[in-house]
Amino acid sequence: MRVAILDDYAGLALRYADFARLGPDVTVDVFRDPLPSLEDAVQRLADYEVICLMRERTDFPAALIERLPRLKLIAMTGSKNRKLDIAAATRQGITVCTSPGSTQGTTNTAELAWGLLLAVARRIPSEEARLRSGAWQSDAGTTLNGRRLGLIGFGRVGQQVATYAHAFGMDILAWSPHLTQDRLAGHNGVQLATLDEILSTSDAISLHIVLGEATKNLIGEPEIARMKPGAMLINTSRAGLIDEPALLAALHAGRIRAGLDVFPIEPLPAQSPYHTLPNCVLTPHLGYVTEDTMASFYQGTLEVIEAYRRQAPIRVVDAA
Repeated sequence: MRVAILDDYAGLALRYADFARLGPDVTVDVFRDPLPSLEDAVQRLADYEVICLMRERTDFPAALIERLPRLKLIAMTGSKNRKLDIAAATRQGITVCTSPGSTQGTTNTAELAWGLLLAVARRIPSEEARLRSGAWQSDAGTTLNGRRLGLIGFGRVGQQVATYAHAFGMDILAWSPHLTQDRLAGHNGVQLATLDEILSTSDAISLHIVLGEATKNLIGEPEIARMKPGAMLINTSRAGLIDEPALLAALHAGRIRAGLDVFPIEPLPAQSPYHTLPNCVLTPHLGYVTEDTMASFYQGTLEVIEAYRRQAPIRVVDAA
């Protein structure tokens, strides 16, 4: 049996799970680099019976699945994968199983969002870089206490971020298409607002809403134009929530600041214009990437493969 572990950017799979436990008759290959095209994926994955996916890093459409005749098992991490055509896999007789994530999943992303906000507000990366270059202070930061945070989306992650904002003494507004005053019950200090109110009055805005047809490019040129000069925009959700040309234009003009963990193309290309912008803090999609979560993902993947070899698959994903 040949097993391919895809998109292990940091080389964590073999650190957190003992894949040697599968035995000498199983070859496990770890792909740390992304597969840049459909044709490349077909050529490099043609000989594998088992393919392990890390969240939504690699596109796995029907056009790829149908050209991998040896593939019998897809082990995916996370409860959902919008880049995997599960129905196509089922039609090809391929079993799809999932690995549970850490119970800290919500906290992981919320903490990163808050870290990005602090980094942007206090200009930590740029000041740290200056210090390492032998220079000293270059600018003043922004105090969060007494400022207004607007949360676009108020699910589990948004609610967790609200607790941090409350501890920092911020005024907190929240909006989502279906958010009501009743749903805010128990969240002391969080006020229901309109999207326009959040955009026009917030000192910082953090996105925690699901990407779909109704929310694609939710933050476009008109919305950014309504934001306060110097406002901070944090995105740890999905890149498609923001119209990228409008965001880049505003950053180039110095109208706003941003903290971004997600991008339309990942990994972020070396020639990306984001690399030259001093008023944004960038992280390489680290929202869920913590020791606990990655250990849970990879150990769960190993369990899936072992169960498949026993002909007793576990955590099988329903195509419906």
